[in-house]
Amino acid sequence: MSRVLVIHGPSLNLLGEREPHIYGKTILEEVNREIEKWCLEKGWDVSIVQCNSEGEIINHIHDSAGLQDLVVINPAAYTHYSLAIADAIRAAGICAIEVHLTNIFAREEFRRISVIAPVCAGQICGFGANSYILALEAGEKILKVKGE
Repeated sequence: MSRVLVIHGPSLNLLGEREPHIYGKTILEEVNREIEKWCLEKGWDVSIVQCNSEGEIINHIHDSAGLQDLVVINPAAYTHYSLAIADAIRAAGICAIEVHLTNIFAREEFRRISVIAPVCAGQICGFGANSYILALEAGEKILKVKGE
């Protein structure tokens, strides 16, 4: 059984009400239900957290070392400058996939830079809430290759 930690970064608790013209009308609880449904169908153990503070995110990443097989993380605004989160992923030695609801490359210039992506297996962006499911599918393939 694979174990995955999904981390939603700052302000994702406001999905559905915060700038719905950018982030959509889907609320975080609906996103989490889809993640849980996918994991249940695959027989995966999933933990989901939402953190508005950088330190909380780092603690969850540290705690995942040796306990989780995969981290799917939407670092939100921390994407662009949190070397501390990038260092935590690197230090934990865990497979991570960065996720964004919007296509960060079609937005403001500063959003096109990720300091998290270089320590991740990959990045998925622009597919709304489905970005998380695509990340889980990619993670499944990565873990199968590692297991072979």
